[in-house]
Amino acid sequence: MVGFYTLLSRILGLIRDIVVARFFGAGMATDAFFVAFRIPNLLRRLLAEGSLTIAFIPIFSEYLTQKSRKDAFELARAVLYLLSLILVVVTVLGIFLSPWVVRLQAYGFGASGPKYDLTVLLTRITFPYIFLVSIVAFFMGILNSLRHFAAPAAAPIFLNIGIIASTLWISPLFSQPIIGVAIGVLIGGVLQVLLQLPWLVQKGVSLMPCWMPQHPAVRRIGILVLPAIYGSAIYQLNQFIGTLLASFLPQGSVSWLYYADRLVQFPLGVFAIAISTAALPSLSKQAAEKDMSEFRETLSHSVRLTLFITIPAMAGMIVLGKPIIQVFFQRGAFGPLSTVMTERALFYYTLGLWAFSANRVLVSAFYAFQDTKTPARIATMALLANVGFSLILMGPLKHGGLALATSLASTIQFFLLIFFLGRIPGVLHLKPMIESGLKSLLCSAVMGICLYLFHVKWMVPYAGTRFWLLACRLGVVILIGVMVYFVMAVVLRCREIGSVKTIGKPVLRKLGMP
Repeated sequence: MVGFYTLLSRILGLIRDIVVARFFGAGMATDAFFVAFRIPNLLRRLLAEGSLTIAFIPIFSEYLTQKSRKDAFELARAVLYLLSLILVVVTVLGIFLSPWVVRLQAYGFGASGPKYDLTVLLTRITFPYIFLVSIVAFFMGILNSLRHFAAPAAAPIFLNIGIIASTLWISPLFSQPIIGVAIGVLIGGVLQVLLQLPWLVQKGVSLMPCWMPQHPAVRRIGILVLPAIYGSAIYQLNQFIGTLLASFLPQGSVSWLYYADRLVQFPLGVFAIAISTAALPSLSKQAAEKDMSEFRETLSHSVRLTLFITIPAMAGMIVLGKPIIQVFFQRGAFGPLSTVMTERALFYYTLGLWAFSANRVLVSAFYAFQDTKTPARIATMALLANVGFSLILMGPLKHGGLALATSLASTIQFFLLIFFLGRIPGVLHLKPMIESGLKSLLCSAVMGICLYLFHVKWMVPYAGTRFWLLACRLGVVILIGVMVYFVMAVVLRCREIGSVKTIGKPVLRKLGMP
């Protein structure tokens, strides 16, 4: 269900980016907006989705398992009240300190001038989004722990609707049209909060204020959340460093990296994040019950399924990167040069897609054991690697070097996570993961060769044709690639074929199909 709704969200997200690229291209306005929007997003992951949620879900699941729903809901109310107070303070400070925040985030924009002033204005408009989306992320933790995944996974759909509608109908009302896009962020945030409320009420969760800072579980969450905040800060610092360094590169570099990252986030969000989101409550419950056999199987299955889906996605995006960018973005202000530059970033990001995806699942295993310190230490090592690689590679490869540095650092993080998980008795079963990964790699290699042949003989000669013809040809080539991959998977007897069929059944029922 998470994957199904995330797929719809990613499709709308791509439509959103297509609309923004159509009207604004890759220039000063988009650079300013992407920097401004990244700041509240950074704090959202830092304060809620990236720290409080991962500290909250294991303890909330423990209360549901070992105590009662009444006790668990009382804990949720206490945490929600504290979180709301913290977010109000952060939002007010963020609006007031926006000029200094922008200087820190995009130092290369300077301390004055049209680009800097526009970025400050957009930051102030979008900053309240941190309050709205953090509340949504907390509601997601509650609902996921109660085994309801649909509404939280569908929430980003409404953010995309808000931005698309505002770009089309509010932006023309301003002398600086990009302001309308920023207003759309706030509209989307409000819609996301409203979507969660009926499901919380249906589950019996009360939202009445509850001031209980001395609650024992609140203190435990506080202890867990500090290293979790640090770990999330390290991850976000990676993004911050990339934006900071990109601001010193030629104009458009921030946007090229953003558009490439959006395409990488499509398979990452639909599959890897969906799997890790669904796995964390199950892993937390199994850890609370000390059922290590089930824990090991859940973790192994999650990693294998993630690799089974993301490795062929890597092969497809490497071979078909240029036509994908042409179909989704190349129109209006987004010209051929932006396509070439975005493809360069996409190639280097894609090399690390398997590691980005697997890391999300592996980190969930630590959180299920209420261990937030080890992932934080590993994230620190990955950060240092990213900084070093970025400084070395941004000279010869420009913005492509920043993307490659991210992929290399994520690969190092993957092997460190495996190493430290292997030190926990009975948690990791590497053999089936390695076998599954190698089979997926072989299937993807055959698929990639087929895609390349179709790309050279069928796509390239028609690269200058109309949008719909190119889109149809691209869709056919992708469909052929998927068929080749699954045929190879059947030939090699990949176990994950059965998992994909099992996962597909509720999605088909959701669509009203037998």
